[in-house]
Amino acid sequence: MTVLDNRALNRATLARQLLLERADIPALDAVTHLGGLQAQEPQEPFVGLWSRLRGFDAPVLSDLLTGRRVVRTHLMRRTVHLVTAEDALAWRARHDAMLRQRVLGVYRGDLAGIDLDELAAAGREVLADGEPRTMTELARALAERWPGREPRALGEMLIGALIPVVQMPPRGLWRTKGGARYATLSSWLGREADPASPDGSDDPVGQALVRRYLTAYGPATSADLRAWCGLAGLPTAVAALRGELVSFRDENGRELLDLPDAPRPDPDTPAPVRFLPAFDNAILGYQYRARIIDDAHRGLSVAGERVVLVDGRVAATWRVDADTVTVTPLRRFSRADRTAVAEEGREVAWFLSDGGSCGVRVGASAG
Repeated sequence: MTVLDNRALNRATLARQLLLERADIPALDAVTHLGGLQAQEPQEPFVGLWSRLRGFDAPVLSDLLTGRRVVRTHLMRRTVHLVTAEDALAWRARHDAMLRQRVLGVYRGDLAGIDLDELAAAGREVLADGEPRTMTELARALAERWPGREPRALGEMLIGALIPVVQMPPRGLWRTKGGARYATLSSWLGREADPASPDGSDDPVGQALVRRYLTAYGPATSADLRAWCGLAGLPTAVAALRGELVSFRDENGRELLDLPDAPRPDPDTPAPVRFLPAFDNAILGYQYRARIIDDAHRGLSVAGERVVLVDGRVAATWRVDADTVTVTPLRRFSRADRTAVAEEGREVAWFLSDGGSCGVRVGASAG
């Protein structure tokens, strides 16, 4: 079986994630291709799409949100994702059990003895008037029914698991601040999420998730797939697709699955500097992240640090101070590296400031 080393996997990941070359596709198509973007930090998807799309116009994504073409909702891994309306409706029921278990993993003691179906029905009654509410407002509306219970636990279970909801604009609009207020997915999109199969089998949905994941993240292991979506119940879907997939091995002997005609560029393909947002898909979409980030820096990927890719790998962190992009290298930069990082940093500063600044500061090289 062919072995793909980390450099080969890196170039495949960059190509699938639209980071090897910026794509000439609409923002909606990019969100579809990526299977959504992690979005608990409301402004980060704009940076993620800017780094992936040629000529990306930030207000277009805002229009997709207000136009109900994309939504912000709890989905993969119980984190807030920006996904297309179609994917939210198609995938939500497949994630229900995982969402419940993840909330219970944190609040099991606080929710002990509560009938979750009863809690869900009560929450739906409150939200039935169509008035968007914060998690706190929803929990307080039910406090008398479950006296003495921790409101946070009630709210997290309702919003994060029991009731399919969306975060309403202005949350997530370009250069706009707004707290998270929720409405039901059905009221916002005009129909209920697709139901789970009556017999408990959802192979078509599961298989679609596997194909979509490999399209945007492959080649990847089954553990990588679970790390992306948080779902443990996909072996049946993977088994059903075996006949149409190809297999490789990584440097450690793990089996990698992929779609036969998906791009796997030459490992020596040059990779441009890219500035990634916090919690970017290209890093968090895998259990085994050595293809893109050194183990010594793995913690950055879950700490909310924005990172810079140099030659396709995480090589620096970055932040914005008074419209100036400040880059902190994690390793030694060559003169060419520093020049390329500074050039891309100026473009990022220009984008984030709506053309008001192109300031960039690259710190001293580490090591």
